[in-house]
Amino acid sequence: MSKLFTPITLGPLTLRNRTIRSAAFESMCPGNKPSQQLLDYHRSVAAGGVGMTTVAYAAVTRSGLSFDRQLWMRPEIIPGLRQLTDAVHAEGAAAGIQLGHCGNMSHRSICGCTPVGASTGFNLYSPTFVRGLRADELPDMARAYGRSVRLAREAGFDAVEIHAGHGYLISQFLSPATNHRHDLFGGSLENRMRFMDMVMDEVMQAAGTDMAVIVKMNMRDGFRGGMELDETLQVAHRLEQSGAHALVLSGGFVSKAPMYVMRGEMPIRTMTHYMTCWWLKYGVRLAGRMMIPTVPFKEAYFLEDALKFRREIKMPLIYVGGLVSRQKIDEVLDYGFEAVQMARALLNEPSFVNRMKAEENARCQCRHSNYCIARMYTIDMACHQHLKEPLPPCLQKEIEQIEKRQAAYGDR
Repeated sequence: MSKLFTPITLGPLTLRNRTIRSAAFESMCPGNKPSQQLLDYHRSVAAGGVGMTTVAYAAVTRSGLSFDRQLWMRPEIIPGLRQLTDAVHAEGAAAGIQLGHCGNMSHRSICGCTPVGASTGFNLYSPTFVRGLRADELPDMARAYGRSVRLAREAGFDAVEIHAGHGYLISQFLSPATNHRHDLFGGSLENRMRFMDMVMDEVMQAAGTDMAVIVKMNMRDGFRGGMELDETLQVAHRLEQSGAHALVLSGGFVSKAPMYVMRGEMPIRTMTHYMTCWWLKYGVRLAGRMMIPTVPFKEAYFLEDALKFRREIKMPLIYVGGLVSRQKIDEVLDYGFEAVQMARALLNEPSFVNRMKAEENARCQCRHSNYCIARMYTIDMACHQHLKEPLPPCLQKEIEQIEKRQAAYGDR
């Protein structure tokens, strides 16, 4: 019998099945607060049968915002988040929220200050100069994570997912590629883990005994000079010791290896079509292929690395990365992973979990063009297959060409 539709317990939380909507940024929060659109989307996923849906991404301070349509955890948004969690619970699913700080991946126009990170430097992603956080600022930054956990409880969330991967702030401290410090928070891996340890102390204290704590981490940073398995396995062991209830095993840096995270090809023309900043639009159109190189998509693309973690780590592990069929999900669960996360499959088909329950050979209709990601940076995340209005011909042509190349690659 398939494990997929059996309950799973993560710390104090029991899910009705082993599926989780992963914390993929929705871009549905104008004014940095929840919207009706955000509520409706997560309610649709909950009604579609998922065990838990995860709201993404919520900055723990204003300085942690990387987009202007992103959540920022503060008391005044709690009533709106409570409406969302009530709607999700009414459909029988649990509600989680991803908490994090983007570190150097912001801009003064968004976060209201000079962006901060593990080290001083210049970030081409924004582009902007970045100020390295002083050691005496780190305790309060760690406390901001704890405050956000408490706000999440007040809003009715069952779980928090701490973002420690993808080149965000915790990840910037962990990675030797972005941590060039010469104090107690830089140098050796033991030192580079100190900020993560501070955050987890605050988070576990705030979570108490009634909230599940999940951590998303990198297995590899995805570029030369970044973290590799020898160090990330040590990070996983440290998170297990901290009391985290489960790990989400991911990889890549949004600012250095974005398609290592998501795989496939970025539709550059589509991305720039929606941009409003003229110089950024033309800059990305000219240099986008070089800045965002293609990494071919294949189903369950993180599985090989994740199995190495499964052999060494005893705590619950959640697999994420390229799951689009029940057959592959069953295979992943049979390897011993406690649960699976999906994002694009549930954007393409919010009721995919219910269809998998009815069809053993169910496969979602996502064709891996990454249109949803390309428009996410400017407007909301949406699948081109379900838009109310047709795409402009130039974008339709680009998407069709990418899908054709992906289909050819998938046949190899």
